[in-house]
Amino acid sequence: MGMTITEKLLARAAGVEHASPGEILTVDVTWCMTNDATTHISIDMFNARLKERGIHAPERTVFVIDHNVPSESPTTTATQNKMRAFAREHGIPLHDGEGVCHQLILEDYAKPGDVVFGADSHTLTAGAVGAFAAGVGSTDFVAAMVTGQTWVMVPPTIRIDVEGALPDGVYAKDVVLRMIGDLGADGATYKAIEWGGPGVRALNTEQRATLVNMGVEAGAKSSVVEPDEETLRYLREKRGADTDTGVLLAGDEDCVYERRMHYDLSTMEPAVAYPHNVDNFAPVTAYEGTAVTVGFVGSCNSGRIEDLRIAAEVLRGRKVLPEVKLIIAPASKSVYVQALKEGLMDVFLESGAMVVNANCSVCFGNQGAIGEGDVLISTGTRNFPGRSGSPKGEIFLASPATVAATCVGGYITDPREFV
Repeated sequence: MGMTITEKLLARAAGVEHASPGEILTVDVTWCMTNDATTHISIDMFNARLKERGIHAPERTVFVIDHNVPSESPTTTATQNKMRAFAREHGIPLHDGEGVCHQLILEDYAKPGDVVFGADSHTLTAGAVGAFAAGVGSTDFVAAMVTGQTWVMVPPTIRIDVEGALPDGVYAKDVVLRMIGDLGADGATYKAIEWGGPGVRALNTEQRATLVNMGVEAGAKSSVVEPDEETLRYLREKRGADTDTGVLLAGDEDCVYERRMHYDLSTMEPAVAYPHNVDNFAPVTAYEGTAVTVGFVGSCNSGRIEDLRIAAEVLRGRKVLPEVKLIIAPASKSVYVQALKEGLMDVFLESGAMVVNANCSVCFGNQGAIGEGDVLISTGTRNFPGRSGSPKGEIFLASPATVAATCVGGYITDPREFV
């Protein structure tokens, strides 16, 4: 019997010929990643119990300060200083205020065939380049950091076959919101999601990252796209022509999927996830006219240069309604610099939007936190009560185009009116 991409990735990392759903394997970890939301817990565990063991491969452990940047309190500063000191002591690469951890792993580290474990649920993002990538808790992270290995139960795979091309005004964010709405918030619990087909092959890596990133919102353990020539192009563009492009794996024709889903991109329309669950899918037309007070373009899901270009296309020559606050947060410093080169920042500032540094920002509630009665429309990852500030506010999730169009009028707007 053949194997899916995920099964091949885990079999390769475990040094075995075959992997099947339900098997428990010990796998070699290519990259361990953690950020300032939880790293202090991992450091305390290490110092209390494992210090004598040392770090297995410091150069393959990545620390990122991205959630509260710049620090908003002495307590946060102390936590981040603990990370800085630990990274210096052990020779661990540290990204301090350079962007969101998942974006940095995508830009600088992960490649096809890799196994990536991160102490953050949206680590799935690295699956956009054909890696097995999953979020873990602090205990599992410390174990992987110290031993270079961890255990994994091989998940069954849900295959999503995609054909067609996206219509004007419809984007990858709309597609993934539709998928989560169809699967439900627990429809892929401890399963792998595998995206493929001609529709996905026509998307660039940044759009693919939007698809895989939110797999965890359906409960997925991992999410992966079939790596191809576009994957290689992206890696060489980001890291140089001579970069290691890894091992491109594809599912076997006789592999077994637990479930198959099919989408025709040409039939898609702009969407929202309405409060207060990510699987509350609806076409944007169902909520047109709903007043908003805050908009956000950014996050590990939709803060890449592609997303900023989409928002700028809508905002160019237009103004954000004075009663609405629109915040733009590039996902990394390199995205910020590219946006400057392309003149996108001029567009944002001239429209009345606020541009902040590369970090998790509004999605995590550390910048532009919403208050009681606020309605936020966001390209972020979650819309639970309290996710971006007051639990008495409301959060809609949408594409960068829908967010930008909404902030121009002050109410939820179909972006097809602007593009």
